[in-house]
Amino acid sequence: MANDQEMAPQFGHAMRSYFQYDASYIPLNHGAFGTYPNVVRDRLRYFQDLTESRPDDFFRFKLAGFVDSARGAIAEYLGVDEGECVFLPNATTGINTVLRSLVFEKGDVIVYFSTIYGACEKTVEYLKETTPVESAKILLRYPLGDDEIVAKLRNKIQALKGEGRRARVALFDTVSSLPGVRVPWERLVKVCQEEGTLSLVDGAHGIGHLRLDLGQVQPDFFVSNCHKWLYVPRGCALFYVPAKNQHLIRSSVPTSHGYEPYPIDGQEAVFNPLPINKGGYFVNLFQFVGTMDIGPYLCMEEALRFRQEVCGGEKRIMAYCEHVSNEGARKVAEILGTEIMENEEKTLTRCCLTNVKLPLRMGQEAGQIKPADGFAACSWMTQTLIREYNLFVPPFFHDGYLWIRLSGQIYVEIEDFIAAAEVYKELCSRVEKGEHIKR
Repeated sequence: MANDQEMAPQFGHAMRSYFQYDASYIPLNHGAFGTYPNVVRDRLRYFQDLTESRPDDFFRFKLAGFVDSARGAIAEYLGVDEGECVFLPNATTGINTVLRSLVFEKGDVIVYFSTIYGACEKTVEYLKETTPVESAKILLRYPLGDDEIVAKLRNKIQALKGEGRRARVALFDTVSSLPGVRVPWERLVKVCQEEGTLSLVDGAHGIGHLRLDLGQVQPDFFVSNCHKWLYVPRGCALFYVPAKNQHLIRSSVPTSHGYEPYPIDGQEAVFNPLPINKGGYFVNLFQFVGTMDIGPYLCMEEALRFRQEVCGGEKRIMAYCEHVSNEGARKVAEILGTEIMENEEKTLTRCCLTNVKLPLRMGQEAGQIKPADGFAACSWMTQTLIREYNLFVPPFFHDGYLWIRLSGQIYVEIEDFIAAAEVYKELCSRVEKGEHIKR
């Protein structure tokens, strides 16, 4: 009997019939919001219809069992314990949950890299306003080798110790957003373990994108969007906390019915109107966090089934996405006459995202982009792509240059990247003529 991989369809444009894209649209920005196949959409609508048919019955009595089934599926997929996995709407919520749960003292420091996702950095800034915690940002100017990145984290943690301060937690990515490069997160977790610092891994681009050996790597906290690369509807994220650290998570964000305050003599306990999940306190915290459409969480099993039975499994999916992203980026760089962001070890592109430098010269001379106008050029290109062209590839500014980030996925082919290159060639010409600063 043929296995799933042998029976799977060819990747590329043939896969577009499984998804909901407009036939004329070129989707090269999967890394931003993700998407999901038609069968998963049907499953989502099934749960939405089930909810609306008897809302009270669903939320009060049916929901817990459906969520437990989904948690069991993702735990099996990752090879971890079901009681260590819960769902959240997105990775940003997970980062906030951890950072707002930790009790910071004077001298505590949150360490992170300059490529941090913007919303997470703002969370750190907010906590500096409201708690005694401080922050330490480590500058990364790509391309960098993995050894250098790892050394930068260790050196910063040790430097803080020498100053009498404590790196309470280090926040870093599996694959950073902008630029879209693979981060040696497994080695960074090991540094944290050796230096006595908690590791908080922002795996927004993690599950469904990379092989994740959570049980072996053992991060202290790990959060990953399932709606980006796993074909689960928005918004759904995995929040993984090993049992040894669950006592540090006292509340969900926002605090809801599952929270249990420490008892105070003479104070009556707050009533929880919902059934208690037998999975324990950590699971109960996230069982019901305000009324919302919980349907995306419940599509986990259907998404995993599609990946295995239709696509032929994780290795096949990840191999194609990385390959088409890398080969497509090479074509883009060739057409633009520039380069791919890569280090000597070739580790930055061991993922499904690639970055290509734009052929725009920065400077003060005629035909050059003034450094102060770099972000204005990005903003103009972003709006123009959406308004005038039938594709989207995000531009961004890094270390004095303008780049674009390309996403590989099972429904794209090299010719899609070539089309994007031609569009950006035209856009860059328009920017050189100053169109981005015309009013």
